[in-house]
Amino acid sequence: MKKIYFIVNPISGKGKHSITLEYIKSFFDESKYDIHVLNSTYKRHAITLTQEALDANADIIVACGGDGTIHEVATQVVDKNVLFGIVPVGSGNGLASNLSIPKDIEQAIIRVRDGQVLKMDVGVVNGEYFFSNMGFGIDATIIDNYEKSGKRKLGAYIKAALNSAQHYTAKKMYVTYKGQTKEVNPLLLFISNSNEMGYNMSLTPKASLTDGLLDYLMVPKINIFKQLTFGLYVLLKKTEKFRKTDYVQTDHITVEIVGEQKNGFQMDGEYYEYDTNKFEIKMVKGGLQVLY
Repeated sequence: MKKIYFIVNPISGKGKHSITLEYIKSFFDESKYDIHVLNSTYKRHAITLTQEALDANADIIVACGGDGTIHEVATQVVDKNVLFGIVPVGSGNGLASNLSIPKDIEQAIIRVRDGQVLKMDVGVVNGEYFFSNMGFGIDATIIDNYEKSGKRKLGAYIKAALNSAQHYTAKKMYVTYKGQTKEVNPLLLFISNSNEMGYNMSLTPKASLTDGLLDYLMVPKINIFKQLTFGLYVLLKKTEKFRKTDYVQTDHITVEIVGEQKNGFQMDGEYYEYDTNKFEIKMVKGGLQVLY
């Protein structure tokens, strides 16, 4: 009998979903599956709940929520002998979309039951896992402002992006990859494992979850007109064609931020701050067994 734990964020998607134990059980044969539902009630609670599921020898652990819940659960099952499922209930749903997991809850649960297994790569920055992308530039500022707005809608994201474009201050950084070090003052310094960042947008359309490589995209500080031009390239999913772009695929990158000891970055759509200015980013190839 397969033991499946569903880690559910009750307030994802404005709390309008009804992912309950009774509802989930309706999709599974009780003679073949042992179903459990655990509800997360605060930030990082899903991490504790996932550990409970692992201690109970779960065969499959499913994150039901937005990008934050998915990230919290996935971090605990990297390199573990357990399958990871996703029922996307949030607003961005970047990783779920990249994996072609349906936004429809019923269809996503069926995918957990009947789906195939993909051994996907996992990014690591200073020992912390990420699954879709991370960034040190204006994307981090946008996420910070977006979180502070308290609204999880595309309109709030666009407002945060416009506000960030007006007030963003570039930091000098040293970036090393493939044996070369470059001094940069980035508007955008984006490192991705996935070809989608949510809301059907992509900065790295060539990225793959299974190629063992990170896609590095750096755009230097540019004026507002060129920022709008770059935005057009984003919409066309041709960011690497933008003339000022530095784009490369590699499995190891280091970033040193000059003159600051406390630095923030976004990771899988959440903002984080650390008391360091040196970051090492690399890959765990095939580190997550995900159902899709």
